[in-house]
Amino acid sequence: MNKKEIYEHLANIYLDASSKSSKKKHGLNSYPKTVQGLILVGLVMVLGSGSYTIYSHIQNRNQPSQVALFLYQDTARINFNFNPAKKESFSLNLKQLNFSQYKALAFSVRKTNPKDIISLRVEFTNSFNERSEIYIRDISHKWTDYKIDLGRFSRMEYWTQMKELAFNIEEWNAREKTGIVYLDNIRILK
Repeated sequence: MNKKEIYEHLANIYLDASSKSSKKKHGLNSYPKTVQGLILVGLVMVLGSGSYTIYSHIQNRNQPSQVALFLYQDTARINFNFNPAKKESFSLNLKQLNFSQYKALAFSVRKTNPKDIISLRVEFTNSFNERSEIYIRDISHKWTDYKIDLGRFSRMEYWTQMKELAFNIEEWNAREKTGIVYLDNIRILK
């Protein structure tokens, strides 16, 4: 049963009950049943959408709104095998974007092997070849959201012409020699 059929059914039940209790010629009963049903469905829809708007406003009023620039919305995969490689990475070409007005890097990450101990190196490079990195220790096997203040990338002086963002798994930062790490919703926040 779809929404329209449910509303019509409820309207018929309501209108049948109200017509038995009162035979007045004024008010809702003075209209044909189809018009009555449409009026009732319209009222239900208006009240429902108004309630949702109020509810969502109450839920979000304590959360500051944020502007996000999505760098990569799909799920990225780092499939590492350290025979013979010493490092595996996923990198994004930032195409000289200006991050000077942004405050944080945000993304979600998880590993596939719950027993493996993995650290992830996150590295920015700008067009002046300045590099700065931080490490995310002990990646979980469940999706975990990270929000990293750009100020933590202390060796990065100029954020105006960004060249690359890289996520690296290094052999010395993974207990197992093979595995998969997933990244999702990579974005910069104002």
